[in-house]
Amino acid sequence: MTPEPDTDTVTLAHGNGGRLMRRLIESVFVRHLGNPWLAPLADAAVLPPATDDQALVFTSDGVTVQPLFFAGGDIGSLAVHGTVNDLAVAGATPRFLSLNAFLEEGLPLAELERIVESLAAAARACDVQVVAGDTKVLPRGLCGGVYFGVSGIGLRPRDLALGADGIRPGDAVLVSGPLGDHGIAVMLAREEFGLGGTLASDSGSVLPLTRALLDLPGLRFLRDPTRGGLATVLHEVIHATGLGVTLEESRLPIRGAVHSACDMLGYDPLYIACEGRVVAIVAEEQAEEALTRWRALPQGREAQRIGTLDPHHDRLLLVNDWGGERLLQELEDDPLPRIC
Repeated sequence: MTPEPDTDTVTLAHGNGGRLMRRLIESVFVRHLGNPWLAPLADAAVLPPATDDQALVFTSDGVTVQPLFFAGGDIGSLAVHGTVNDLAVAGATPRFLSLNAFLEEGLPLAELERIVESLAAAARACDVQVVAGDTKVLPRGLCGGVYFGVSGIGLRPRDLALGADGIRPGDAVLVSGPLGDHGIAVMLAREEFGLGGTLASDSGSVLPLTRALLDLPGLRFLRDPTRGGLATVLHEVIHATGLGVTLEESRLPIRGAVHSACDMLGYDPLYIACEGRVVAIVAEEQAEEALTRWRALPQGREAQRIGTLDPHHDRLLLVNDWGGERLLQELEDDPLPRIC
C-alpha cells in the first residue's frame, strides 16, 4: 500500500487532479472563497451579463512577491489588491476574479491557509468574488512557496473616456499619497541588508480614490504606480503624448523612512513601487477640486499636486526650490525584483 502523503505540507500529489487535490481545493480555497458563482468542478464560471450602459473590463496579473509576508500585507491580499486596482484605474468597478495558484512542494498547509484567508478577507473588503481558478504544484525549488495568477472582470460606464490621448498641455499631475512605501517595506522584510524599521506597505484597494474622481469632466488619466514607480508611469505618459512632465521636488510626498533606506542603498524613491496609490492627470482648473475629494478620504489624506504637463520639452524633469533641474531617465533595470 502506498503511504499517505504528508498532509501537513503541499506535495506533488496535491497537483495530480485526484483525491488530495480535490480535498485541498475544497478544504482551503472553497472554504474561504466560496460564493454562488464558484464552481470548483467546472471549467468556467457563468456570470451576470453587462448592462446597456456598462462595459466589461478585463485584466490579468501575476504575483510572485518575496517574502510571502511583509509589514502591511502578504501575497494573498496583494494578489487581490493588484488586480482590483488595475480595474479601478481603468474606471471600472471590480466584480469577479479568477485565481491560479502555483504551489511549491513542501509549502506548509498552515501557511497556505493563512495566505488564502488573507486573500479572502481582501476580496470581501473589495466586494469582489473569486469565481474560478486552477491549482498546480511544482517540485521543490521551482518557486518561492506560492505564486498567484489573478484575472479580474469589472464594469465601467460605456461613455467614460480615460487615457493618455485626452491629456493636454498644462494639465496637473496628482498623486494620492506617499511614494515607495510598498517596495521598501518588502525590501526590509527580506532582511538582506541588515536594516529594520516599522514602515508598512501601502497595499490596499484604490477603488475609493478612483470613484471620487470619475465624474470630474477634466479627469484625463489614472494609473497605479506599481513596478517602476511614479517615474515609469510618467515616462509612459511622455511617450504617449510627446509632452514633457515637470515635477516639483518639494511637493513629492515621500516618507523619511523611504528616503533614508533609498539613500543608504542607492535607490531613487521615484522608481520604487506603490500598491495603494493613484497617479491622476486632470485639467488645471480642476486640480484643487480633485485634491479636495481625495483628501476627504482616509486613503488620500496626503494627496499632493506634484507636477505639470509641459509643452516646452519632452522629458521628465525634477525641479527643486532653487531652480535646479534633474533629468529622470527611463528605468533600465529592476532595482527591487519580486516586490509584487
